[in-house]
Amino acid sequence: MSAKHVVAIGGSDAGISAALRARELDPSTDVTVLLADGYPNFSICGIPYFISGEVPDWGDLAHRTLADLEASGMHVVPWSTAVSIDAEQRRVGVCGRDGRLSEVAYDELIVATGADSVRPPIAGLRELGPDRGVFLLHSIGDARALLDDLSARQPGSAVIVGGGYIGLEMAEALMTRGVQVTQIEALPQVLPTVDADLGALIRAELAVHGVEVLTGTTVAEVTTDAAGLTVRAKGPDGQALVRTADVVLVVVGVRPNTALAEGAGVRLGARDAIAVDRQMRTSIPHVFAAGDCATTYHRLLGETWLPLGTTAHKQGRIAGENALGGSREFAGSLGTQVVKVFDLVAARTGLRNADAAAAGRGWSPVDSLSVQDDHKRYYPGASPITIKVTGDRDSGLLLGAQLIGHVGAEISKRADIYATALFHGMRIEEISDLDLSYAPPLAAPWDAVQAAAQVWDREHQPLA
Repeated sequence: MSAKHVVAIGGSDAGISAALRARELDPSTDVTVLLADGYPNFSICGIPYFISGEVPDWGDLAHRTLADLEASGMHVVPWSTAVSIDAEQRRVGVCGRDGRLSEVAYDELIVATGADSVRPPIAGLRELGPDRGVFLLHSIGDARALLDDLSARQPGSAVIVGGGYIGLEMAEALMTRGVQVTQIEALPQVLPTVDADLGALIRAELAVHGVEVLTGTTVAEVTTDAAGLTVRAKGPDGQALVRTADVVLVVVGVRPNTALAEGAGVRLGARDAIAVDRQMRTSIPHVFAAGDCATTYHRLLGETWLPLGTTAHKQGRIAGENALGGSREFAGSLGTQVVKVFDLVAARTGLRNADAAAAGRGWSPVDSLSVQDDHKRYYPGASPITIKVTGDRDSGLLLGAQLIGHVGAEISKRADIYATALFHGMRIEEISDLDLSYAPPLAAPWDAVQAAAQVWDREHQPLA
């Protein structure tokens, strides 16, 4: 019996993870990765640090080089865009860089087409592009074009449309390069994935570092003339706002790239992502999907869509294993995320109060907000961590946590403690039982994570 031919469409986190897992499990498997551009296995999350200059070479963003990937035994085909899937004949139509069409046969197919940048309805946006100083930022090609422009023109000012994770990281990156930034966010706060009281801390941090922040502000039009770019917007009270800039960066989110799969008849699910089960199987036999194009099993919510690099790596690995006949299941996501904004770090995991209340799971969510020291106060350099814990009033079940603190306060690792507790369905009072490390320069006998949980317990006294 001949070895299987596994084809992965997409050469980012999910596609490469799937290909590597298939080769790892059975080195006789013939694995082909179709890559729409020339940047296989690159860290999109590292783009802001390439722009800032902290990562000096775009090539350093590669998790693995093309040579590394091919040494694993897979066949990576760059500049090859999948244009059709014939699920009955098990063939993928491919358009090469020269425009020529060809077909690639498969035994098992893994769709890992990722997500596309959202292009908001801003007048003039479609007419303007990198040649006029207007950028969307979602690929290594986008990043290289932006850096080329920054290096060539040495712009003094930028408008960033979007105040989410990438927008905030790019504000810091451009300010690091000496570019004055105005950040415009349509929602009432920057970093809308955390509650408003925590988002206010991030806004204050931006202001301290010289970023002008405009929230509740919708960009209506971008125009250009000899003097540069003009951004016209409406503020929260409907007042007209105008800002001029040398560069405009639009980073307002992404949507799943599902046109190829939908055209093949694959069923879509939450947020129009490709519907998959926990084994990453789609509605069509022999077709799997993973990463930002696919739905996500959330351990508290069920099916959702939550594009995260960590999830893409895990889902891809599972798809690669199951394409060879395995039955491994995706354990699920909790939406654990972290971002550095100048000298602060913000992290969250699980559900906020509003998320839990809207979930329809019968929870009675309540919060406690407290400020805890990152280590014993008598040791020099202690810094505050603002922690909001969300739990079910009746059962005491932990539902989520949000943390903000100094970059040196181990915010991400403390968020990971809450994520682990959530993963195992712990009650908030049980967090105090965890055997966590302690030394005065690093933590307290009751770590900040535990002290915040104890505040929740004192305030809410669950019945069960």
